Amino acid sequence: MDHTTAKKLKAIVGVDNFTSAPEDLLAYSYDGSGLEYLPAGVVFPGTTSEIRRIMELASRILLPVIPRGAGTGMTGGSLAVHGGLILALSRLNRIIEIDQANQVAVVEPGVITGQFQAEARKLGLFYPPDPASLNFCTIGGNVANGAGGPSAVKYGVTRDYVLGLEVVLPDGGIIHTGVRTAKGVVGYDLTRLFIGSEGTLGIITKIILRLMTLPGAKRTFLVLTRSLAQAAKLVTEILRRGILPSTLEYMDKTALWVVARYFPEPLPAATGALLLIEVDGDEEEVDIEGKRLFALLQNRPEGGEVLEVRQAKEQGEITALWEARRAISPAAFQLKPHKISEDVVVPRSRIPDLVEFAEVLAEELDLPILTFGHAGDGNIHVNIMLDKENQAELQKGLAAKERLFARVLELSGTLSGEHGVGLTKAPFLGMELDGPSISIMRQIKKVFDPLNIMNPGKMFPEP
Repeated sequence: MDHTTAKKLKAIVGVDNFTSAPEDLLAYSYDGSGLEYLPAGVVFPGTTSEIRRIMELASRILLPVIPRGAGTGMTGGSLAVHGGLILALSRLNRIIEIDQANQVAVVEPGVITGQFQAEARKLGLFYPPDPASLNFCTIGGNVANGAGGPSAVKYGVTRDYVLGLEVVLPDGGIIHTGVRTAKGVVGYDLTRLFIGSEGTLGIITKIILRLMTLPGAKRTFLVLTRSLAQAAKLVTEILRRGILPSTLEYMDKTALWVVARYFPEPLPAATGALLLIEVDGDEEEVDIEGKRLFALLQNRPEGGEVLEVRQAKEQGEITALWEARRAISPAAFQLKPHKISEDVVVPRSRIPDLVEFAEVLAEELDLPILTFGHAGDGNIHVNIMLDKENQAELQKGLAAKERLFARVLELSGTLSGEHGVGLTKAPFLGMELDGPSISIMRQIKKVFDPLNIMNPGKMFPEP
């Protein structure tokens, strides 16, 4: 970055809140995708006013700006693919307000999701979205990518809790979208437009969130089955019977192997898949729902596919189970040094078809492929493990990804449930969306960002 631009940025945020040192640029050159692109500089604004001035400068000199939360994204959404300025939002980390009476909160984008949940719980309130990285991902990143999590089966995803936003536009203008009331239909729904926009339209600087009353009780169950197919069929049966768990998570045999050390007790050797199920609510409701679920799971044919049903009795056991679930993605590197991580979604009834296809694909291509994720809403994470330095493996991995996407769409699914499009899925956008839809989206991008300085290179395929 040239000296004049760096000097102007330091004048806006202070000398300690801008860097172009090589070691700092390297630290902001990658995210959870494993890809690397070196930015020209990194700026750490502390207020909306500072971001406004940064964007006014960027518009004048056509400087690309890439908003960044904690860098946990899996699709390269916070990478400087065309160089430019990383705008790190870590200093905007205040919980501005929690309104208990109206069950509404106002937060800045740099607030850590898990920390916000903990503060809400102290007041008897509940913020349901819980991505696997909740202990270090930020709410701003969750909003920008439309994050979900295990609780989505009952409570929905991030977009279902965002009531309004403050956004700095690429030219430095500031808009306020949405409401902080239960209803509001004045004008176009710009709030929803920004949710999942991946920083391509503007920079979110304040978020109004809807909260719920904290459930008073919870029961946690572990179900071990002999096969993937039986676990997937159980998911459909549980929901068909009118039982609505707060979480309904699934792990295949390979996923179980990589996190085996986390389980309080060893799993039977014949275990082919696992379901982690929770029901919550008030004490009476949970007691009834838990008994119905337990009866359904235990009332299986003797010697059948269900090996064992366990109910977690102590908090330590529950914590260990969730540590195992949340550790799958990083633990998968025991299999291979790199991976292609996808978060596809299919209708729940088609989960057996998807997991069967993944097994066949792994065998055909001789690559480890593990599946796990949010079985309750059909959002299955597929990790294709490989060594990118081995060109033959890399090509097989890329072929597996494309074949996976094609099969997901055949099953009436979608290519992403919560990771977004970013960089890694952009070339495949046309597989799911028709030409006129993509054209309209490009036009919307141009209305907000006519100079194309706002996180360029993301969402849409480039030459």
